[in-house]
Amino acid sequence: MTDIFKQRIDELRQELNRHNYNYYVLNSPEISDKEFDDLMRELQSLEEAHPEYYDSYSPTQRVGSDINTAFTQVAHERPMMSLSNSYSIAEVEDFLRRAKNGLNGESCEIVGEMKFDGTSISLSYENGRLTRAVTRGDGVRGDDVTANVMTIKSIPLQLQGTGYPDKFEVRGEILMPWKSFEELNKERAYNEEPLFANPRNAAAGTLKLQNSAEVARRGLDAYIYYLLGDNLPFDNHYENMMAVKKWGFKVSEAMTILPSIDAVSDFIAYWDIERKKLPVATDGLVFKINSLRQQLNLGSTAKSPRWAIAYKFQAERACTKLQYVSFEVGRTGVITPVANLEPVLLSGTIVKRASLHNEDIIRTLDIHDNDMLYVEKGGEIIPKIVGVDLSSRIATSTPIKFIEECPVCGTKLKRIEGEAAWVCPNSEHCTPQITGKIEHFVGRRMMNIDGIGEELAEQLFTTGLVKNIADIYDLTIERLLTLDRFGLKSAQRIMNGIHDSLKVPFERVIFALSIPYVGETVAKKLAFACHDIDTLMSMNELQLASIDEIGSKIAESVTGFFSNENNRAIIERLRNAGLQMSLSADRVTRTSDKLAGKSIVISGVFAKHSRDEYKKLIEQNGGKNVGSISSKTDFILAGENMGPAKLEKANKLAIPIINEDQFLNMIE
Repeated sequence: MTDIFKQRIDELRQELNRHNYNYYVLNSPEISDKEFDDLMRELQSLEEAHPEYYDSYSPTQRVGSDINTAFTQVAHERPMMSLSNSYSIAEVEDFLRRAKNGLNGESCEIVGEMKFDGTSISLSYENGRLTRAVTRGDGVRGDDVTANVMTIKSIPLQLQGTGYPDKFEVRGEILMPWKSFEELNKERAYNEEPLFANPRNAAAGTLKLQNSAEVARRGLDAYIYYLLGDNLPFDNHYENMMAVKKWGFKVSEAMTILPSIDAVSDFIAYWDIERKKLPVATDGLVFKINSLRQQLNLGSTAKSPRWAIAYKFQAERACTKLQYVSFEVGRTGVITPVANLEPVLLSGTIVKRASLHNEDIIRTLDIHDNDMLYVEKGGEIIPKIVGVDLSSRIATSTPIKFIEECPVCGTKLKRIEGEAAWVCPNSEHCTPQITGKIEHFVGRRMMNIDGIGEELAEQLFTTGLVKNIADIYDLTIERLLTLDRFGLKSAQRIMNGIHDSLKVPFERVIFALSIPYVGETVAKKLAFACHDIDTLMSMNELQLASIDEIGSKIAESVTGFFSNENNRAIIERLRNAGLQMSLSADRVTRTSDKLAGKSIVISGVFAKHSRDEYKKLIEQNGGKNVGSISSKTDFILAGENMGPAKLEKANKLAIPIINEDQFLNMIE
């Protein structure tokens, strides 16, 4: 008899999954809500009577759990990169021209799709079942939010149809529909809770709730925009996404192949208007090269793929009154003027403040006291002052003057030579500079010490527990518990983060030091060029400027930072605390010296690896990548469609040309 119950349970699960798909993905229900509820109740009764057939993937489990669970961080198998932005059809044309040049003139097909305004997610499936859901995080690692994602009805727990790989990943956007957003804010207003500024913030906040039952109640949605894996059904993006749709995922109906730049222009014009009728928020469009082979060959920069670009719709503009200009001190001492405005609604959010960036912009805009200012949201995200309504200016108003002394410590400001920025030089005693450095140091992409935010960084400084970043490693649970309203659990979390930060790789330690002009990418360049902190500290400006992409300004900043004895003392304390002050041996060691001393040019379109991967292989085997052919070139690694000019020059100089297979055999 038990087999009969198991059979009915399986039938109900399959039927309810199909109805969920019809309702939440296709928006085309086949049965009434009551009929659906009746089937769900029958399944719940059978599962309660037969707990031996429990399955966490059952439709009955989508309600979530009220158990509070902390999120764990998971490394992405493939980095989740962000897209470069464009704001005009001319910039999209430039993107297409660069792509075509990167493919040596090979024609390429474009796919246009919506850019949804939510929070990015990576979903992994094995044997047709959802195994893990991870947020973007810093692009390398994200939070495991599987329990929460399982409550979203438009995300299949068990795939339908056939033809999907045994293992694959899809990426998409978690969204809060306008209807759910309005209902949530109405409820929060009734309960006198702070309102969410926009659906994007609401979706991101909901996805990170510790209570999956509450997540289920808030009605999130999801659209899938990319498929990754080793055995994909098609060799192009569009057909893969159509397959994804058949497996049960929600894919935007806007996705279409665009055969020409005119079609791209028409696509932009159409969706600039029609997007406002969609049930979810959007902030632009995305254009992708359709061929996966071409995507592979175009590769990526440090931050963005070269085969895709985002198009942001024209920013919304409003006019509002300037109340006053405040001057804020950053962690590197740079003074930033900020316009404090009468609140105005712009692209779904209330804008009260907008950066004026520097003195030159204030002068260029000719901003006076009490002016009416035009404010836009660049890319519909960051408020930006773009002009002054001169017709409403008060005759007696006076121009805004830039301050001459630090608004916090009173030190006379200095102008950075050749730049518009004014800086407070009191880096060792100016409170916002010190607390800013502490906050930066513990950040996720730096040392990733969880639990120390802006407020706690200031509290640690004002109480004398942390006067500089090295003091963080002298903290104990007992010392943390002396802080007001600070509990044991919070103290333990910080101490765990401090302990784990000792494993953070060397390049992130460099980034965490707050050396002016040394961002994440530059820090990585320095780490892999110098290998250890002592070499980096001993290098002069000329040596530093010889490193790829390190200019004279960065070189001067680095030498200036390490010439400061206080900075050197902090680094010694960090070294003694156990931080990674060199690259690990396995990251320094070359694969071989088979290409040692050889200068190699890469040209053409490849099938087995991308250009970037071949460049890496050349470096790992001791070779040097060069961009142009000369008499000093040892050989050319050529794929299909090698540029005719390069081919002619290679023949003229008798430079050897080898193909992929010959090159891979050469380095074994």
